[in-house]
Amino acid sequence: MRIVVDLNRCQGYAQCVFFAPDLFELHGEEALLYDPAVPEERLEAVRQAAAACPVQAILVGEEVSSRVR
Repeated sequence: MRIVVDLNRCQGYAQCVFFAPDLFELHGEEALLYDPAVPEERLEAVRQAAAACPVQAILVGEEVSSRVR
């Protein structure tokens, strides 16, 4: 599964880090690090992280291909 984080939209609230600390990492106060390739067994954690994002900056799976060009 693939994810994309809109880093222009991301405000560093780090809710994604709380839900999936093995997939998202806040570097400093603002820079978010993540791997766009998510293992299938971590998909639920990524969906929870995306839902928890206050600015909806995380796109998961089908959303990636339909909104990012």
